Amino acid sequence: MKGYAMLKIGETGWIEKDRPVCGPIDAICRPLAVAICTSDIHTVYEGAIGDRHDMILGHECCAEVVEVGSEVKDFKPGDKVLVPAITPDWNSLEAQAGFSMHSGGMLAGWKFSNFKDGVFGEYFHVNDADGNLALMPEGMSLADACMLSDMVPTGFHAAEQADVQFGDTVLVIGIGPVGLMAVAGANLRGASRIIAVGTRPVCVEAAKKYGATDFISYKNGSISD
Repeated sequence: MKGYAMLKIGETGWIEKDRPVCGPIDAICRPLAVAICTSDIHTVYEGAIGDRHDMILGHECCAEVVEVGSEVKDFKPGDKVLVPAITPDWNSLEAQAGFSMHSGGMLAGWKFSNFKDGVFGEYFHVNDADGNLALMPEGMSLADACMLSDMVPTGFHAAEQADVQFGDTVLVIGIGPVGLMAVAGANLRGASRIIAVGTRPVCVEAAKKYGATDFISYKNGSISD
C-alpha cells in the first residue's frame, strides 16, 4: 500500500509499505476523509517527538472498516466509523486507573504517527477496535466526522479537565481550532465569563459565536496584566 510519511526530520514523501495485519481485537480501516494536524507539522519540521523514519503520518480521519479481528463484537466490514486520534489499550493498568492517554507509558495512548503508522495511508490499523471506534451517525458529513477525531474532543477535554463549573470565569489562551473548541466546551459546562486570547478577526468572530465574552490581544502586552 501507499502512504504519506515522515522520511526523517524535515522531509516527507510517499512510500510503499505492507498492508497492516489485523489482530484478534483489532480492525483494519481505509480512510474516507483526513485532516492535517499541527502536531504533524511539529513532528516533521521541528522533530518534536524525535526522529522518525518512514513513519506514515496522520491521526485525524473518519474511515470505512475493511477487516475486523475474531474477537471484535461491535463492528464489521463496511461500517463507516469515527476514528479518534488517541487509541488507548483499554486493558492496560493506566487505562483501568483512569489515565487512558498514558496507557503503556507517558502519552502512549497517542499511537498514530507517534509509535506506529498513522492514517495517511491506503489502510491503517486500529488497536482495540471495540473501544477505539464509533459508528458514524446516519447522514453525518465526512468533513464533520473528521473534525470529531481530534480538534473537538481536545478542546472539550480541556474544559473537562479544568472542571469548569456553572458561573466560572475561564481564560482560553489561543483561539485556533482547539482553542475555539475549548471556548465552546467551557460555555457548554456553564462558564459565565470566557476570556479569549487571540487576534485573528475570523477567530475572534467564531469565538464570540461559541460563547467568549471578553477578548485580550497578546500584541498589546502581557496577558497577565
